[in-house]
Amino acid sequence: MEFTAKQLAQILRGTVEGDENAKATKFAKIEHGKPGTLCFFANPKYEPYVYTCKASILLVGKDFQPKEAVAPALVRVDNAYKAIADLLKYVSEKKKKARRHRSLHARWFLTTKFGRRVYVGAFSFVGHHTTVGDNTIIHEHVYIGDDCTIGRNCIFYPGVHIYPGMVIGDNVILHSGVVIGSDGFGNVPQPDGTWEKIEHLGNVIIGNNVEIGANTTVDRAEMESTIIGNGVKIDNLCQIAHNVEIGDNTVMAAQCGIAGSAKIGKNCILAGQVGIVGHITIADGTTIGAQAGVIGNIRKGGQTLLGSPAIDVKQYMKAYALFRQAAKE
Repeated sequence: MEFTAKQLAQILRGTVEGDENAKATKFAKIEHGKPGTLCFFANPKYEPYVYTCKASILLVGKDFQPKEAVAPALVRVDNAYKAIADLLKYVSEKKKKARRHRSLHARWFLTTKFGRRVYVGAFSFVGHHTTVGDNTIIHEHVYIGDDCTIGRNCIFYPGVHIYPGMVIGDNVILHSGVVIGSDGFGNVPQPDGTWEKIEHLGNVIIGNNVEIGANTTVDRAEMESTIIGNGVKIDNLCQIAHNVEIGDNTVMAAQCGIAGSAKIGKNCILAGQVGIVGHITIADGTTIGAQAGVIGNIRKGGQTLLGSPAIDVKQYMKAYALFRQAAKE
């Protein structure tokens, strides 16, 4: 779907500052803005990206005053976060109508492509315009939506649900109850105290040689993609939120929770019940002990962290010795 800055201003009841004919055909996070994309700025933490963003259009609050030159055309609105939520809802409704129309006219057996020696169990469904690679096994009661790309030699156990538009690599194992592509937890507060849902239009991309345990959920991105790298192993009952990125060969034990837009490096180890807040980066090779809570960026790789908030293991053990001594007194 294509928008000009002028059209967006009309839809969102805003004003244009810059080229009103600037065009955008897709959404992007502000740090990834390129020509032809639409981004938004609402969190002050991301202000440095405003001045490096190459997007064609940028949604900002009407009171935002740039400190440097800004390349994109600005569409100023009362509340940028609410505006992007309204726009995502608008686009989502358009897509849903188009999908319903296509489903009424498409022939399932002409639009879905299966590779060689694919097994599909009883009561499973594979959607329109989805491709499934050679030797993939889809057990009973599996749902795979429209427009998905499934690799070779995958195994999906009973009860797996894969939403439309997801991309899954080769040699991926999804255990029973895994959900790939559910909406992220995004809501905008309203003046009356209620919350309005933010539609999520992105997808999930899962690399090769990934295994995901039973009843784990991986949410689709608000825009762009939630990314699970090659060789990642995730245990049962984990939650991976929208726009999270997990680097290659990282492993995660049961009941971990990763909040939205967190970036976890390569070859990291997360023990059971680790919690990570959103919008932070964790360096390659980080080990995080059980029940630790990470609330800030971990910039130095190769560390082992314990506690909540998580700190270096040596600091933690010194503090723990003091805790024990105090308890004796």
